[in-house]
Amino acid sequence: MTQQPFELPHFYLPHPARLNPHVDEARAHSTRWARDMGMLEGSGVWEQSDLDAHDYGLLCAYTHPDCDGPALSLITDWYVWVFFFDDHFLEKYKRTQDRVAGKAHLDRLPLFMPLDLAAEVPEPENPVEAGLIDLWRRTVPAMSADWRRRFAVSTEHLLNESLWELSNINEGRIANPVEYIEMRRKVGGAPWSAGLVEYATAEVPAAVADTRPLRVLMETFSDAVHLRNDLFSYQREVEDEGELSNGVLVLETFFGCTTQEAADTVNDVLTSRLHQFEHTAFTEVPAIALEKGLAPADTAAVAAYAKGLQDWQSGGHEWHMRSSRYMNENASTTTPWQPSPSGPGTSAADVRALLAAAGAERRLRSFTHVPFQRVGPSRIPDIRMPFPLTLSPALDGSRHHLSEWTRRMGMLSEGVWDEDKLLSCDLPLCAAGLDPDATQDRLDLASGWLAFGTYGDDYYPLVYGHRRDLAAARLTTARLSACMPLDGEPVPPPANAMERSLTDLWARTTADMTPEQRLPLRQAIDKMTAAWVWELTNQIHNRVPDPVDYLEMRRDTFGSDLTLGLCRAGHGPAVPPEVYRTGPVRSLENAAMDWACLLNDVFSYQKEIEYEGEIHNAILVVQNFFGIDYPTALNVVHDLMDQRMRQFEHVVAHELPVVYDDFQLSEEAREVMAGYVTDLRNWMAGILNWHRSVPRYRAEYLAGRSHLFLPDRTPALPVPAFH
Repeated sequence: MTQQPFELPHFYLPHPARLNPHVDEARAHSTRWARDMGMLEGSGVWEQSDLDAHDYGLLCAYTHPDCDGPALSLITDWYVWVFFFDDHFLEKYKRTQDRVAGKAHLDRLPLFMPLDLAAEVPEPENPVEAGLIDLWRRTVPAMSADWRRRFAVSTEHLLNESLWELSNINEGRIANPVEYIEMRRKVGGAPWSAGLVEYATAEVPAAVADTRPLRVLMETFSDAVHLRNDLFSYQREVEDEGELSNGVLVLETFFGCTTQEAADTVNDVLTSRLHQFEHTAFTEVPAIALEKGLAPADTAAVAAYAKGLQDWQSGGHEWHMRSSRYMNENASTTTPWQPSPSGPGTSAADVRALLAAAGAERRLRSFTHVPFQRVGPSRIPDIRMPFPLTLSPALDGSRHHLSEWTRRMGMLSEGVWDEDKLLSCDLPLCAAGLDPDATQDRLDLASGWLAFGTYGDDYYPLVYGHRRDLAAARLTTARLSACMPLDGEPVPPPANAMERSLTDLWARTTADMTPEQRLPLRQAIDKMTAAWVWELTNQIHNRVPDPVDYLEMRRDTFGSDLTLGLCRAGHGPAVPPEVYRTGPVRSLENAAMDWACLLNDVFSYQKEIEYEGEIHNAILVVQNFFGIDYPTALNVVHDLMDQRMRQFEHVVAHELPVVYDDFQLSEEAREVMAGYVTDLRNWMAGILNWHRSVPRYRAEYLAGRSHLFLPDRTPALPVPAFH
């Protein structure tokens, strides 16, 4: 027996696994089905002994303990198919590193998932295709069109992101941790599994399916499933298959630590994601059900789905403990809630095991941060910037224009900003670096958008956070969305500076846009304002988020999608929308967004932690999560910034050319994409120059300012909802 590379850690398992009584029926059915589809003898991938050893019937019986026999058999067939696809892709394309043939194989598979079952499909040419069309025809009649669309998308992601893994093997490249967790969700298939949980329990109502709480449930479920799998499959994937997409290997490489330390850290992140799942399920999901006015039956459906995801976590762990596919020697099968040994000397050990398994220390640490601690001045590391800085010559004109515009919009008369604070931001300097070719009108407009976003980001915590007034914040957010009509809808009379400025910016920006072009821009602003409410909720609970949730939400609170949307606005039809949805382009954008967000957190650390009592800062999040000091956490964040910059450069040099070839882009489209890359480079160079230049984050400026309301003014509350 080959020695295990590390001891499996003590897992957080709050819900006991349960076994579906129809397990034998599912096993027998899936064996017949796999043989009928050509997946066993003669496939070159599996024999009967492989299927028996993996025991997918047991997996599905543990992960779906309450569904009936026919439903369990169908779900088991889906899992047989997806694992066969994975092993088939490994044998045919990963081991041979044949990317061209692998892509051709993947390109055909969506054809076997038509939203309309009456549509023609090609004749299946292999067991993967035969299995997919059979499963699709048996599954989708019972589900809504909305579920079909979502499940088809998650299945395509699962299939297509295998190319990302194959490309990384070709280059001998190990992903950085942020990129890894993000991409692992799709290639790992847990979002796809969540779709089958809906089939087994209850379909999520369309009204809430795309909301943040339901997205977080799915994403935390996904992260936990994948990280757990990485721990159990490290030996097979890394040592046998030469796989580079494994969380333990990623952290081992990134932090330069031992395999055991990396495994323990992966388990810490896994535990934290489960805590995030529970926090969302118990606080945010009931709130969104109330906000959307769900009927009792729909609310019960969401609750059944959330419980189904919990069952999947517990059952998936139990299956990993038993399947010969994984490393599970010496792993404990007991949960902390089961009876444990008694006798002299065992009680203290039992308490320690209980606390460790519950993740009690980290859970408490997330809620016990003491605000307004002295931490300054902010320490600014040597930040690498490989791109040149150029400023728009319209800068001085925009400075004058913004001063007059913010005064006219009312931003200097609500107690949040005064003239001095506006000058300390010098937002036209930021805009001039982001768009060095901007005309005067274009730079004035960009400066206005930056002012709106910065003012709102200051306003929410200062006004609603100190009042602990979540209801007023939600009302404000809903009214802001109404200030952005898509097709001539009436706009409410503005009640405050944010509404007045947004109405003005929206009209000027979208005057020549179609409703279809306006929608992504409004969605980007809605995401930003909703993220401000998320920050406010954490502030009221004094809850420091975990790093994964924080980094993803930080993109929204920073208004990154708004910036990207404005960059893309003039691209026209030359670039197909599908290009922007590819993994490499998303990776490129996320690398730039993360770098910019982390840069802001480095510069604003003293301002936010010491003077504002803020908890949404990457350095504090890392300090809290790992239990480390400010300098150590700063090093982690700075290293992550550097990794994200290198990831940006890597995608531009190696991955975008492949995307261009895959989509056979015209020369015009390639030039548009090259211009988009330049826009992102300008964004990063311009925002670094801005942070280095403005007084807003400097210790001497912060020491001379009041950080509460201006004494002679009272911030405005939103007016009652309009009809």
